[in-house]
Amino acid sequence: MEAISDLNTFAKILTAKGYDGYFHTQGAYAGKLKASIREYLANCPKGVAKKELLLSCFLQWAGEALPRIECLMWVKYLNGKFFLGRMEIAKKDRYGQVLKQSELTDLSVVAAPKAKEGIAMVSDAVERNNN
Repeated sequence: MEAISDLNTFAKILTAKGYDGYFHTQGAYAGKLKASIREYLANCPKGVAKKELLLSCFLQWAGEALPRIECLMWVKYLNGKFFLGRMEIAKKDRYGQVLKQSELTDLSVVAAPKAKEGIAMVSDAVERNNN
């Protein structure tokens, strides 16, 4: 089920789900979700914006030396509307090696898990009980 969202609605739904940190759009344009996407779109020559955007963020970060949880979102961008299609949540060690990963497909922005649920998908049982 796809949810058709303009940028404001798309960002509002994801922010309410706990995706309220900093993002990168297409590997650059660091900022809060809406600001990152806006900056990417503003810097694309007219008509050149990609039809699928890659958004990345950290769901959990405790420093360089500790494991972290990263989230990648593949978002279709058509006629000013945004569709969340796929999400990958991965727990990685300090060197970037994947410790545990979960991939979600056929999503919509409404059906996406909350950030805390995403963290739980890749956390160990002992970690989940302590949180």
